[in-house]
Amino acid sequence: MLIAHGGGNHEFPDNTLEAFYNAYSIDPQVMMETDVSLTRDSVVILSHDTTLDRKTRLINARIAAVNYADLMKNEVDFGYHNSVSGGVNVTGVFSKYTNHLGKEVTPLDIAYPDSVTPRHPSKFLATTLAELVLAFPCNPINVEIKQSGSTGLAALHKVIETMENLDATHHTFARMVLASFHQEIFVELQRIRKTRHPGLLLSPSIASVKKYMALQSIGLDLFYLDPVSVFQVPIQRAGHRFDTPTFIRSAHRHNIAVHYWTVDDVETMHRLIQIGADGIMTNRPWILQGLPEQKN
Repeated sequence: MLIAHGGGNHEFPDNTLEAFYNAYSIDPQVMMETDVSLTRDSVVILSHDTTLDRKTRLINARIAAVNYADLMKNEVDFGYHNSVSGGVNVTGVFSKYTNHLGKEVTPLDIAYPDSVTPRHPSKFLATTLAELVLAFPCNPINVEIKQSGSTGLAALHKVIETMENLDATHHTFARMVLASFHQEIFVELQRIRKTRHPGLLLSPSIASVKKYMALQSIGLDLFYLDPVSVFQVPIQRAGHRFDTPTFIRSAHRHNIAVHYWTVDDVETMHRLIQIGADGIMTNRPWILQGLPEQKN
């Protein structure tokens, strides 16, 4: 399965509605992968970072301290790709986003569905999680909560609220996977699944994946009982290789799918498909979708 990482951030500015429309034009069954943070006025917006310095002309702009209403009122453009250090644009230099061809792009370059028109002729505006869910009512969506601590927990609860509000019409709990690398968020996800939403689809924290790997290494993965639906893993991490048929078969025995991130080269894509990967996250949806195996 093609999973568009941020919508495919080598083709259009990541985590914008426009990037996801581009991914949809490549494969109408694409899985959307996004990251979210909560603004000061309690709106869940799409953003890989917890600051806006990389994507906009704002400096030292923590999402938790920014109002979504102001982002829209001022038509803040998310069409930049600035250098940051620790999430902050310390140089004050702004660079417009360019794609893998080195070309600047606009919302007018998207092949939209017939009923959709660009939100703005030149700017990539802030995008909310609700907008993404409403725009693509049939696509699977992976949502990673990026903030941590109390702010991250507040973001998670707002995500759940959004899913609850839209579930009757947009089947959110059947097609959305929630993830976080932060253990406190994963613990709360498990609590919500146990007490309120038993069908909630989860991807585990780093600690949970490490627990699985430790149990698997001694043949005791039978005792891995975390309620997860998918492992979303890199090719390798800290000496552990995840790109093996053994790992995939083991996960499948637990009814856990395996998604790999973030893969942009054809050779690795071929290999992952051949060993049975369930999904591949990529910044280059056009490349993955063009592979003969993917078309089949």
